Amino acid sequence: MAERIETPSRSQLKQWKKLLTAKYRRREGLFLAEGGKVVAELLSSGRPVETLLVSEESAEKWRSLLDRAPVAVSVYRLTAGEWEALSQDPSPEGVMAVAAALPAADPSVTLASGFGPLLLLHQVNNPNNLGALLRTAHWFDFRTVLVSRGSCEVTNPKVIRTSMGSLFHLTVIDDLDFNVILPKVRGRFRIMGSDVRQGVAPHPCGSATALMMGSESRGLPEELLVLTDERWRIPGAGEAESLSLPQAAAILMYECVRKTKTA
Repeated sequence: MAERIETPSRSQLKQWKKLLTAKYRRREGLFLAEGGKVVAELLSSGRPVETLLVSEESAEKWRSLLDRAPVAVSVYRLTAGEWEALSQDPSPEGVMAVAAALPAADPSVTLASGFGPLLLLHQVNNPNNLGALLRTAHWFDFRTVLVSRGSCEVTNPKVIRTSMGSLFHLTVIDDLDFNVILPKVRGRFRIMGSDVRQGVAPHPCGSATALMMGSESRGLPEELLVLTDERWRIPGAGEAESLSLPQAAAILMYECVRKTKTA
């Protein structure tokens, strides 16, 4: 590994720092993925990796992980100051990747494949919530996630970090107009919409299902709820005002696939 590690130029450091902004990530088609688990999942997913970065004090710690990278992937050692300028982790582990974003998938082609269940997320703009939802979707085998306009950008470093690498094992299509996409979804899937006010209790429903959820603060608007086949409401016995979005999503996804998972 030692012979592979290089010292970055000032220009490279400047370009990597720009990847902390959504505009530059979209323009360059690159993003940062930080943390040992995240980088390991990225490498195991087979997604394209451009560069690996390691802090000078952590190089030996991550030797085996760096050795797993393809030979064509460059590895750079950063000083403490250089690392601090890039890291978004409050407790940095000292390793991250510069990865290439996949080309945007065609939602019509994805829906035509009929592979479900699907997770639909409307205006989820909290990056930690979005990352947690992607991680939960991966756990419950919701392999396709459709994300509306007005949501957090999926290659936001906090989304990637909170997803713990699950993002790299999912088909995620974002920046969608749900008023346009929902009629296409209904042609192949039954849409279950989360509603805190009314609806039936969540229940097993199989793979031909699309579970739709809104933001934690606003939920789903009525204009989208009227396009659903069922409204789901989680019954509660306590006095808490509500569940968090990740908590509610975990319950709904579990109930949706429960019969197929325990059969």
